[in-house]
Amino acid sequence: MMKQKHTATVLSQREIAPDIFDMWIGTPLAAEAKPGQFLGIYPGDRSTLLPRPISICETGTKAGDSGQADALRIVYRIAGAGTREFSGYREGDAISILGNLGNGFPLEQGTGKRAFLMGGGIGVPPILELAKRLDAEKRIIVGYRDAGLFLKEDLEKYGTVYVATEDGSAGTKGNVMDAIRENGLEADVIFACGPMPMLRAIRAYAAEHHIPAYISLEEHMACGVGACLGCVVKTAKEDRHSHVHNARICTDGPVFEAQDVDI
Repeated sequence: MMKQKHTATVLSQREIAPDIFDMWIGTPLAAEAKPGQFLGIYPGDRSTLLPRPISICETGTKAGDSGQADALRIVYRIAGAGTREFSGYREGDAISILGNLGNGFPLEQGTGKRAFLMGGGIGVPPILELAKRLDAEKRIIVGYRDAGLFLKEDLEKYGTVYVATEDGSAGTKGNVMDAIRENGLEADVIFACGPMPMLRAIRAYAAEHHIPAYISLEEHMACGVGACLGCVVKTAKEDRHSHVHNARICTDGPVFEAQDVDI
């Protein structure tokens, strides 16, 4: 099932914040999905050949009663023609997907520890499945532009949630790092996904406090399977095969130990 393009079925879709859509997809890929992985979703428009990378938000059993995960949830923002097309899909529509792609968060690194689970903007969705599966003392810190706090209630089922908003309309005014300082939070390990400025701040915080941080890099991708080299990040260590300080986000990532990448 891994890294195969196949036709799945849209089970449901709704808009949960302005231009933010929540879609459940019926697919056997759900049984093998890991927190932090993503799908490549193909637009129906033949002029747009490349899949759009969208993080897996959650797995579930929407399509049957077997008890085994047979559905994937994605939560995405309209960013262009492809995602705008996806937003028009309805229950029963066919959807062409490639998955499951990339690595996932190393759950074993958080077991029994105090963990920060941090998401910013459209980096919030992958934090949900992570929160479900991580066996840790979880402090979930999420950042939004404004009070459209999508997925907040879902996250509250799995840990204490702290919110930051850029405009101060909910929670701490500022970003996720401001929420940590305002609430006097501490952790032994960090798991995070979000925009690059947020991840840079988390990387610096982790180095200062001598704690490991595992970050999922958001990046524009083309093929999603490592063939095109369109999503390369500089690394601290030399790749043992190519002997260069580069890694492909789509296959070597999207999750990296923060100090292993130069961002």
